[in-house]
Amino acid sequence: MTILLAFESSCDETSVAVWRDGALLCNIIATQIASHKRFGGVVPEIASRHHTEQITLCIAAALDEAAITPEDLDAVAVTEGPGLVGALLVGMTAAKVFAWAHGLPLIGVNHMAGHLMAASYVAPLEYPCLALLVSGGHTELVWVEKEGSYQKIGETRDDAVGEAYDKVGRVMNLTYPAGKTIDDLAHQGEDIYNFPRAMLKEPGYEFSFSGLKSAFINTVHHAEQTSENLENKDLAASFQAAVLDILVTKTKHAIAEYRPKQLIVAGGVAANQGLRERLASEITEIPVLIPPLRLCGDNAGMIAAAAAVQYEAGNFIDLSENAYPSLSFETL
Repeated sequence: MTILLAFESSCDETSVAVWRDGALLCNIIATQIASHKRFGGVVPEIASRHHTEQITLCIAAALDEAAITPEDLDAVAVTEGPGLVGALLVGMTAAKVFAWAHGLPLIGVNHMAGHLMAASYVAPLEYPCLALLVSGGHTELVWVEKEGSYQKIGETRDDAVGEAYDKVGRVMNLTYPAGKTIDDLAHQGEDIYNFPRAMLKEPGYEFSFSGLKSAFINTVHHAEQTSENLENKDLAASFQAAVLDILVTKTKHAIAEYRPKQLIVAGGVAANQGLRERLASEITEIPVLIPPLRLCGDNAGMIAAAAAVQYEAGNFIDLSENAYPSLSFETL
């Protein structure tokens, strides 16, 4: 029996989880959304302060809910990157201190590997598989040839898709985070603005959302200057239709070339119902694994799942290890 304590603090969620033999005994998450909402996005300094306030409370809550003691643990896992450097350092420091105090080995986890491995709670992963990782800071296609091997085959050249949602939401005067609201509005409206779908005809698996975001902003600003009334539901539907066309088309091309056994879709934007519906209707040749909604956002449960692979391989890090805010997968 293997029991891991996992930490996640890469952005604006402080989370500690206890994992035992493939199952989560608990997954404590302290969110900061209310604090960042008034600024329309995450403020790094505020995020770091909240992590500092919450991390020990989350540790205590996790051990209590899982009904274990430090002596029951086999290792400690922590997100070492990518993410906000100050936020990462809080989780890293807490994990290192806990590991040192209790004589436990430490496992460093790539945050995006955590998102990917969250799908393992749905069903066992079959290799090789392909992953579409979509979040506020990342949009990338990752080839997983075997367990623990992650190689990017394409990523965004500018804005991440989740970042584009939040910027568009700000222009629409929606409350941060705007992703779910835009998704809900999109289901009520029509794609009447035909926003650009960047890079669909170019070879490879790179993404770009900057032009789409600019076209959206220009449409709204022009309407304001000409006193034209725009419906938010149609704006949302048009924006989301363009996003989904880009994501799904690139993913289908990658499936045709690489022929994976499964497609994994993970990250905060994987909670988008429009994306889930498009994937279900258009990708039927292989299974599509999407984590449950509670595991799509940042959480320590996903870090534990990725750490379990490294624990079995004996991949541990030294207590002198630092955080790596720009940590990335190897590019294929």
